[in-house]
Amino acid sequence: MAAVLGRVTSRIADFLRDHAPLLRKLQWGIVAMYAFLLIVPVLLPLPDNTASVFNNLTIVAQFAFWGVWWPFVLISMPILGRAWCGWLCPEGMLTEWASERGQGRAIPKWMRWGGWPFVAFALTTIYGQLVSVYQYPLAVLAVLGGSTVAAMIVGWRYGRSKRVWCKYLCPVNGVFNLLAKLAPWHFKVDEEKWRHPVIRIEPINCAPLVPLRHMKGAGDCHMCGRCSGYRGAIELTARSPEEEIVNVADGDGWQTALLCFGLMGIAIGAFLWSASPWFVTAKQWAATWLVEHDIMWPLMDNAPWFILTHYPDVNDSFSWLDGAGILMFVVGATIVVGGSSFLSLWLADRLAPAAMEADARATGWIRPGVHKLAQALIPSAGIGVFLGLSATTVNLLKHEGVQAAWAGPVRFTLLTLAVLWTLRLFARLLTQRQTRGWRMAAAWLVLVAGLAPFCMAWVFFFAIW
Repeated sequence: MAAVLGRVTSRIADFLRDHAPLLRKLQWGIVAMYAFLLIVPVLLPLPDNTASVFNNLTIVAQFAFWGVWWPFVLISMPILGRAWCGWLCPEGMLTEWASERGQGRAIPKWMRWGGWPFVAFALTTIYGQLVSVYQYPLAVLAVLGGSTVAAMIVGWRYGRSKRVWCKYLCPVNGVFNLLAKLAPWHFKVDEEKWRHPVIRIEPINCAPLVPLRHMKGAGDCHMCGRCSGYRGAIELTARSPEEEIVNVADGDGWQTALLCFGLMGIAIGAFLWSASPWFVTAKQWAATWLVEHDIMWPLMDNAPWFILTHYPDVNDSFSWLDGAGILMFVVGATIVVGGSSFLSLWLADRLAPAAMEADARATGWIRPGVHKLAQALIPSAGIGVFLGLSATTVNLLKHEGVQAAWAGPVRFTLLTLAVLWTLRLFARLLTQRQTRGWRMAAAWLVLVAGLAPFCMAWVFFFAIW
């Protein structure tokens, strides 16, 4: 069975390699569809209450982007790896196309900073909430269109036929990198065959700048197949979905920040604020206090649409107080949910340190073992973002008259399975450590407790609020 599976995966990879022109035509088709859905709705009037996906292009675009595209691109990562990036992504296609015709300058040092995936994700997520990116075409054009234009500029200026934007600055690169670590496929490199190739060596272009010889996992690979069979040493291979997290990935400080404070903090705050009665209560209290003290400017809704939501024609405009309230809610969720998950990792690593850190002379308040443990959060963090995005999918379906009684059980089933998977990964990672007895039990309990605020947030969102 393994041999048959190996032959199938190898043929798939070789097909991708040998039919690169066909793949590029497919990508141009996606670019055309993307541009159409991005630009045309901006030229149309805003839909009214009677508009639906059957009679209004703006609703079609809204459903395509936020009801189908983003949720299921996320789901594809732990199933196919970053195949979306290599096969279909319009930004990846456009930045590489621009790079083929650009200046080919060296990648600057500032762009190689490891914190960009976290910073870009945080800024894009928060800004999207302030301008209501899920509801309005102008906001979609600002967020997605702005990102696409930036990708093309970076591609034109830096690299030579490379996806420099995807490697360093794409707002979802860090998220995709994490989720792809769960993929049951990866391009495996045989180092012995690499050193002693037995076939003709032809140059290849790894557009996402992956160091092929030392490639161990699937996080950076775009699954384009260009390197399949290279030097007789690279082959698409099946593997356990847990292999990379348990035996390969070590993580780093920025990946841990993205997991804890990004996906399990900022993203949760962005999804939950609009449904939270706490947000409404806090805003009403603040508005009353401002009126009593004759401070009126925060209650004005005169910000332009590209700073805060401003569509008076449909009676939807954010005041400065609304914007500040959203920011404070997101910060609060990041501290409570993200901070709890990070603190649990830190305490667990202290209770059950990795072998190399067991020595009391280990330095640094954030040790590498924390980042290794953080990798186990990937299933839970990923399903959290999927649940938040799919809430838009369910709301759009409800607007079209589709019954959604199934949504609650499906949501909590997915959440339960993801959390159980995280706990299983915690168990496997802790088993690799030399600590036993009460310290191991305490570390386990701390990690479980760290997931409680994350789980409760979704209970509030889907069952209580």
